[in-house]
Amino acid sequence: MSLQQALSERAGDSCELCNSPDGLVPVAVPPAEQPGPDNHVLLCSSCREQFEGETEVEPNHWRCLNDSMWSQVPAVQVVAWRMLKRLSAEIWAQDLLDMLYLEPDTLAWAQAGDDSDRQPTMDSNGTVLSTGDNVTLIKDLDVKGAGFTAKRGTAVRGISLTDNPRHVEGKVNGVRIVLIADYLKKS
Repeated sequence: MSLQQALSERAGDSCELCNSPDGLVPVAVPPAEQPGPDNHVLLCSSCREQFEGETEVEPNHWRCLNDSMWSQVPAVQVVAWRMLKRLSAEIWAQDLLDMLYLEPDTLAWAQAGDDSDRQPTMDSNGTVLSTGDNVTLIKDLDVKGAGFTAKRGTAVRGISLTDNPRHVEGKVNGVRIVLIADYLKKS
């Protein structure tokens, strides 16, 4: 039985978080040592994109966690805990997080992937940058390997954050490059 089939059977052919039947895909819940259904959840495209940071988080979409956080599946509990933690500025999410009980090993798994203590990425003015923000270059930058100079004032739309809080990724002249956040200003 394939991973997709095993997860579909476990989830009843719907998203394990919001119960949507649309665009279901298996998503690994890191850190996962061994691939398998125990380390994956079945998510709809909307939940997956927001969970993985591809799109901006829509807090009202995640009110579904009120039900799914009580799942008997540890991987679903871990994803619910991580999303509630990410949304903890919302009063309702903080209330749910306070109610959620996880077994010690499941809590350790959830905390292992928690990046809330990660240093934020900031532009040259100290403004916190997020995935999807638009920025402007404040200095001419030589782009090694691409053979051009990114000029001061160039707009970079829809940046992506990296693991390094000093770097972001964005497209300049149609080329995806890594930019140093100290040379950027949020637009």
